[in-house]
Amino acid sequence: MKRQRTAKTLLGILAGLVVIGVAYTAVSSYLESLPALDYVMADPVVQGAIYPDARFAVMSDLHYYDVALGTTGAAFEEVLGSDRKLLVQTADLLELAIDDILESGVEFVLIPGDLTKDGEVVNHEDVVAALVRLRDAGVGVYVVPGNHDANNPEAFEFDGDESRPVEVLTQADFADHYSDFGYGDAIMRDESSLSYVAEPVDGLWLLAIDSTRSEENEPDGEEVTAGAFTQEQEQWVEQVLQQANAEGKAVICMMHHGVVEHWDGQSKLHPEYLVQDYPWVGELLASYGVRAVFTGHYHAQDISRADFGENGFIYDIETGSLATAPCPIRYCESSGSQLAISSTMVVDELQPGTDFGAEARAFVLATIETEAFDVSRGYWVSEEDSAYIASMVAPAFVAHYNGDEVASDMPVIDTGKLSLWGKFIWSQQSYVVDGLSVDIAPADNDVMLDLSQ
Repeated sequence: MKRQRTAKTLLGILAGLVVIGVAYTAVSSYLESLPALDYVMADPVVQGAIYPDARFAVMSDLHYYDVALGTTGAAFEEVLGSDRKLLVQTADLLELAIDDILESGVEFVLIPGDLTKDGEVVNHEDVVAALVRLRDAGVGVYVVPGNHDANNPEAFEFDGDESRPVEVLTQADFADHYSDFGYGDAIMRDESSLSYVAEPVDGLWLLAIDSTRSEENEPDGEEVTAGAFTQEQEQWVEQVLQQANAEGKAVICMMHHGVVEHWDGQSKLHPEYLVQDYPWVGELLASYGVRAVFTGHYHAQDISRADFGENGFIYDIETGSLATAPCPIRYCESSGSQLAISSTMVVDELQPGTDFGAEARAFVLATIETEAFDVSRGYWVSEEDSAYIASMVAPAFVAHYNGDEVASDMPVIDTGKLSLWGKFIWSQQSYVVDGLSVDIAPADNDVMLDLSQ
């Protein structure tokens, strides 16, 4: 009898722990589903505006790197091998992009953040010097900061095996540094952030939102990659959109972090690439009639749409990194309710007559494969299984970077080649390749968007 009572007691305790665990998970999931801020949608909802005729370009994530900071030695090679940026070629890529933009005849250019490798003052100075060519040619340029651009603790120069900190641009100095590229022309500024409003052409407002959290960076720490608004920012955005509506202005938005998932599962694997509360941020903008937000950060060419029922819809037009193959530039033309978008990939134009373009693409594939291998090994998957899994994951990411993914072109994993543990880990992570393999409508590179429906 005593043993029976003990067993019943243990079973009761175990059942209680299970109930507590389930309840905790349910409560935690519910709390995580709630927005961190208060959002007040437009009432009544603003219908899509008529957009004035405008021609503009978008280039993002320049990650400019002055080679004087070092390009040889183990320290620099470690940085280069752990990422997929063509750091040594960023100056040439920016010059080539500016040449292409000047030939296009656009009226202005949007750059949604990550102008520099890691906020180094010397790199910001070089970017400004390069952008002056556009300004002097009468082309407006509008920037916002990315997570790499201010107060960054990873700003270094490299010498052999050593990396040494260099002067970094502060948030307080960012607006002054880029006064000729948005901030000096601003018709409104948010006192609590580096957000502003400009009017690049009559009747069209650009709402440039600072989505970074660079003020949270600590010296000798890791940069904060994720993005979020404060309540003060959110209220300022509401006021801007209310004023735009009152004055009959069409609004486009630019920010570094995304407001719409670009593949099914992105918010699970990489939540830091979407702004905190992204569904509510997107709905807020949509409810005030904003139909297009230009973003970067993820280094992919992708356009995704979110629908919010009676509160409208919005397109997140994400532009890949100029420093990562295929090194894209978007060209956009608005008129009435239409937005025409075309894309140019400049990596193949950088060193004509050479294999540089193919080698740059191979470099991206190799660095992603190395990263995927390391992630898999972190789950104690064997080297053989990890290498095979990484060879499946890397092409899916490359396809997403290029845009207009074709599911039938994706490699199909043969789970029979995996060990039992490898199969289990793959069953938990296969959603990544599954999500990346499906191109969510609309098309990503060349498309005509109807902003009225």
